[in-house]
Amino acid sequence: MNPVETQLKELMLASLAGDARSYAILLNDVAKHLRFYFLRRLSEAHKSDADDLVQETLMALHSKRATYEPDRPFTAWLHAIAQYKLIDHFRRNRIRVTVPLDDAEDLIPADYSDPTSDRMDVESLLQSVPEKSRELIYRTKIEGQSIAEVAISTGLSQSAVKVSIHRGVKAIAAKLKGRAHGNG
Repeated sequence: MNPVETQLKELMLASLAGDARSYAILLNDVAKHLRFYFLRRLSEAHKSDADDLVQETLMALHSKRATYEPDRPFTAWLHAIAQYKLIDHFRRNRIRVTVPLDDAEDLIPADYSDPTSDRMDVESLLQSVPEKSRELIYRTKIEGQSIAEVAISTGLSQSAVKVSIHRGVKAIAAKLKGRAHGNG
């Protein structure tokens, strides 16, 4: 844990326990922290609003301090409050933050996934369901055929196709859930 987080969390916990001196120190330290937080996020034209935002956030901290969960990081909780105050400020003052189009590509994360690996993952998951469901899922979900088209070509009713697909997808979801919990 970083030293600022540790110090602020200890002060918050002490203040929740009724230590008025710790609370005064907490508010003073948080005010400095928040001022820096807001100055980094406000444009030059709005830097003078930082002190008002600090005060609004301190008042919110005071009124919401009972909602703080001690097992959670304090600064994350504080930053969430500060972010909401900043958003309210932008809305109230009709401030729109813009980015030049030339810089917009920096905001979009690059896709580093490997299409071959993705295809192998899908094929592996499909192998885990019965052949009948596998074929129906492949034809409808991957090839894009309609339920009606698949029903006609297989001689099954549309209802039977839907049920088989549903069961297969449910089996895949269960397998993925098992992987997420370390069972697969």
